[in-house]
Amino acid sequence: MTGQARGHLAMLTFSALVAGSFSLGVLAAPHVDPAALTALRFWLAAAIVGTAAALTTGFPRRALQAPWRYLLLGGTFGIYFVLMFEGLKTAQAVSASAVFTLTPVISGIAGWFLLRQVTTPRMALALAIGATGAVWVIFRADLAALARFEIGKGEAIFFFGCIAHAVYTPMVRKLNRGEPAVVFTFGMLLGGGVLVTAWAWPAIRATDWAALPGIVWITLAYVSVFASAGTFVLLQYATLHLPSAKVMAYTYLTPSWVIVLEYALGNGLPTPWVLGGVALTVLALLMLLRDDDARAPVPQSP
Repeated sequence: MTGQARGHLAMLTFSALVAGSFSLGVLAAPHVDPAALTALRFWLAAAIVGTAAALTTGFPRRALQAPWRYLLLGGTFGIYFVLMFEGLKTAQAVSASAVFTLTPVISGIAGWFLLRQVTTPRMALALAIGATGAVWVIFRADLAALARFEIGKGEAIFFFGCIAHAVYTPMVRKLNRGEPAVVFTFGMLLGGGVLVTAWAWPAIRATDWAALPGIVWITLAYVSVFASAGTFVLLQYATLHLPSAKVMAYTYLTPSWVIVLEYALGNGLPTPWVLGGVALTVLALLMLLRDDDARAPVPQSP
């Protein structure tokens, strides 16, 4: 299997794991401060990834160079996670996941500014179709709400988090200096843990951790192991083999995964009109995966 093929497989798994964060996050968000939960999430994920790095690649000397890179990347992803859980206090899982699908467009723009990755007309059309489908879902197929631009508070908060997520993707390739993905991820998690903990320290101290309901601990375990440690490594690996816009294209699958999860949890299905918007995001994904013409030079995996 080629590096590109493994990159695609990594992002397919990534999209499925991310989807679980939305369904569980909606249940846990009202019970705990978003920043406090994110800080604990970073440290648990860092412990897992750090152990994996120690048992596999080790920590090469070059990984210690320019530690500011890890603070920058960790802080960027910390913003995403905090705003995600803050938004999920009021946003529905499906609509929040639709907001997440706007990241490929933003990532494509950031990829041009940071890496000069060129987007072909075909890729631009696919991104436009995906964004249209996402907006259709966000406004719940309500043309009147769209005309008045009535977007929910939670969705609006999460959108700014998604900007941070989209910028993070090309930053990984720009700042990576040949470190193995698992080591680079570990450094980013440490940087994020330090910054978010410093920011959230008052909330961390004020939280009665022993009194939190079980769903918070279930969510924390899931997002730390699968949606943090797992997805970070997958994302780091994929960004070294695929263009930024194509990496983030897999986020278009997230609403479909969320719909399956929500149905499994007994929350029913969206209306057929809303499902039409989801179908557009899937179409955008298929178009992006077939577009292999415009690729920026991709460094080989170390």
